[in-house]
Amino acid sequence: MRRRIRLACLLSAPVLVACLLLASAASAVLVQLPGDPAPVGYQPPINQGAAQTKRASAEAKMVTYHHGPVMTSNTNYPLFWAAGGEAAYPAGYISGIDTWFGDVAHDSGNLLNTESILTQYGDEEGGFANYNSHFGGAQIDTDPYPANGCKAAAICLTREQVEAEVRGYAEAHALPGDLAHEYFVLTPPGVAICFEAAGKQCSEGTEKFKFCAFHSDIPVGGATYIYAANPWVESSACVAESPNESPSDHAISGGLAHEHSESVTDPLGTGWFNEKKEEVADLCRSANPLKELGTPLGTAPDGAPYNQLINGHEYLYQMMWSNERGACEQRVALPPTFKKLSPKKGPTSGGTRVTIVGTGFIGAVTVYFGSTPGTDVKLTSSTQLSVLSPPESAGEVSVTIHTEAGATAASKKSAFKYKATKAKK
Repeated sequence: MRRRIRLACLLSAPVLVACLLLASAASAVLVQLPGDPAPVGYQPPINQGAAQTKRASAEAKMVTYHHGPVMTSNTNYPLFWAAGGEAAYPAGYISGIDTWFGDVAHDSGNLLNTESILTQYGDEEGGFANYNSHFGGAQIDTDPYPANGCKAAAICLTREQVEAEVRGYAEAHALPGDLAHEYFVLTPPGVAICFEAAGKQCSEGTEKFKFCAFHSDIPVGGATYIYAANPWVESSACVAESPNESPSDHAISGGLAHEHSESVTDPLGTGWFNEKKEEVADLCRSANPLKELGTPLGTAPDGAPYNQLINGHEYLYQMMWSNERGACEQRVALPPTFKKLSPKKGPTSGGTRVTIVGTGFIGAVTVYFGSTPGTDVKLTSSTQLSVLSPPESAGEVSVTIHTEAGATAASKKSAFKYKATKAKK
């Protein structure tokens, strides 16, 4: 049975010291597991991996195609595996994860989150990793855990045991096994996963902590089950801040977003990765928050930053690699830019039709005159719009463009002057 496993070990944005002690700055490393003909790629702890070498150019980081398929659509099933059912998970965990999968599906096809970055990657069959996402619904798996396959924790599952459960559950519930569906196994606190019985490479909460999550596939006859294992994570070696004050944020930033993106672009380990065996999410792993998370879009009510706004909900997780731009990106739609406006003045009563030229005018666009939003915004194209100025006191204000991808900065060229209207005699 062919096997290649890809893993994520994600860093926290603000709390980096603990991360650097546990998560490697090294590139993804390939090792050979006993009985597996293909290598396992993972992010090692910093004290076990070779130092990361500086790349001369973005070209050296590019992922290349290896003749395998991509997922042209993806229907996702979070598989919550615990004999105790929903009660085994903290309050808000299952609902928060369901919300994220639902939000990603809701915004399917737009340009405003990391899913849009993946659409550039295609295969030799003419398919592309389209942002065509669907939520298959939460699966509450109450099957008891098998006898410990490893000894790294009180409850310790091996990769083979996880795969057996994915296959058994899918077959028992007549769920599909193909390149359009994926299963995300999420275990509750206290359940560890190791690659092998010896327990030398395991998840968080063990002495041999080597990964936060991993993804792979299970070929069975004519079926292929694409899956990701997402054991419980909460340390800063795996998770970012929590814009929703929910433990589900830990799972999303600590493996779900990473593994989902790599599954879509490299479901069988024969798709897109570079010569160092790094996939599209691996390339954006960094101890530097700006390199991993990018510039925040804003601050959530709990004070945490967020860099993804999906179906109106705030999230924070790593960027994905874009070959087209030679960099890690948060989305295809870049923050808007401001070039010029005309006319540059109008009466305090408002109602002046102002034309603005710039870039990135995509999606929901709001134009502010100082702190007051304009009305009747009309998008002529992604580079031009018009808006009616709101009533304002006499004086000069700066006009700024706000989209879901960001906002323009105030500048002299964006100044609009309000002039008092003289009363008629």
